[in-house]
Order: sequence, then structure tokens, then C-alpha cells
Amino acid sequence: PLPHPSFLSRVVLPVSVEEYQVGQLYSVAEASKNETGGGEGIEVLKNEPYEKDGEKGQYTHKIYHLKSKVPGYVKMIAPEGALVFHEKAWNAYPYCRTIFISPAFQNEYMKDDFMIKIETWHKPDMGTIENVHDLDEQTWRTVEVVPIDIANKEEVAPGDYKPEEDPALFHSAKTDRGPLGPEWKNELKTDCPYMCAYKLVTVKFRWWGLQTKVENFIHRQEKRIFTNFHRQLFCWIDKWVGLTMEDIRRMEEETQKELEEMRQKGDVRGTSATDE
Repeated sequence: PLPHPSFLSRVVLPVSVEEYQVGQLYSVAEASKNETGGGEGIEVLKNEPYEKDGEKGQYTHKIYHLKSKVPGYVKMIAPEGALVFHEKAWNAYPYCRTIFISPAFQNEYMKDDFMIKIETWHKPDMGTIENVHDLDEQTWRTVEVVPIDIANKEEVAPGDYKPEEDPALFHSAKTDRGPLGPEWKNELKTDCPYMCAYKLVTVKFRWWGLQTKVENFIHRQEKRIFTNFHRQLFCWIDKWVGLTMEDIRRMEEETQKELEEMRQKGDVRGTSATDE
């Protein structure tokens, strides 16, 4: 049986649900390049439309090669090839479901006892829907709600901070949005769109003696990724606003080729793990 979802992040953004669809895909492609090089990073295996049980959207299958991006205690116990994670995502926007697994862990050690699942609803509100994923009451009581304020520098790890990716400093020339002050959510003008990404995270890591430590590490990393990613997304708005889905698909194809080249050469780049 699946464990209960662990936490729900609510990320409010000064963009519309329609804008975010393009902004998210653009930012995923750009962020992938920032994390790829020196034999590590992201490999795109599939990126194609799907239709299943009445649900339609885009299916992606990526492989993450992550040696330097996991904590030391995981490297010590990890079987050969375990630091390769598969991400499968079904993007039926405004709903999206993503699953991470590590085949090496599953085959040798943990069978089906390692998985991360992220389910996201994108809604045109300020994060005010209580139980947006319609969990049963008993399950909902166990879920920790983690609001993320993209304008709050205190929520960013010092090593991750970049002034050019700070919504509290950034002003968009194309949309006239930003910089976001401390009360920006209360001050959203009637003509400024807004939305919330509700990201429900379920972590399954059954390994006696390590379960809590690894699950806590994954929680911290997911919150860190959600925070940094959405700060970037807003600060890159002038690069993606106005792009069409055709533009995005073309960009994704180019990025897929670029990532393959970048992974084979250059230096390791991007977010390294912290052994907390």
C-alpha cells in the first residue's frame, strides 16, 4: 500500500494559469541545462502526447544521472547504478502527475519500496482551497501544508541565492510585474493575474534505520526545488511570456539534443546535495 502523502506545497504566483503552462515548460527546459554536464544531468527519453482513460496530455520520460546530487550516506549504501533516477510525468494541464523511481534500488534492494510521487493542481486562486486533491479526511489530517513565498529570501538556501533570480528585486519590462514586496500577495492589483500551484508530495523509502533520514532529506530537497524553480520562473517571465505551445515543443526538441551533448562533456553543474 502507498504511504500517505507527506506534504502539500502551495506556491502562489503573479501569473495566470494559462501563462504558467508555457512558463513552466520553458523553465523546466532551461533549468535542465543548468543541471547538466560532466557525465551528470538529465536525459530525455520520451516527450509525446498521450491519451488514457479519458485523460489527455503530454507524457515525458527522463533519466536523471545524479552522483554528486545525493547525500554521502546514500552513496555509501547505494548499489551500482542506483544514482540514476527515472522521472515519468503525465501533464494533463492544469493537473499533472510525476513519479520518480530508481530501478537499481528496486531490483536489488527495495523492490517497490522506493518512490516519490508529486501531484499538482494549478488553480486561479491565492492558495485558498483547503483540500484541493480531494483526499479522504483521515489522510488529509496527516498532510503537512507548506506555503512557499517566492519573494521571501529567507526561504532560499544561502548557496542557492542569485540576485538576478530574486522576485523581490526583479521588474518585468514586458508585463510591468514586480518587484514583489513583503505584502505582495495582499497587494496584487485587480489587473495582475495570479494562481497557485498545489504540489502534493508522497515519499516512499522503506529501509530500516534510514527511512526517516532519507524521507526528511527528500522533503527538504523538494521544498528547495519548488522554491528555487518558481523564483526562476517569475524572474524569467520576459523570456517566455508570449511564447506559444508550438514554440515550447520546438524548444524542447532542441533542448533534448543539447542536453545529450552537455552531459557527455564539460563540468558537473547545478544543485549539489547537502549532507544535513
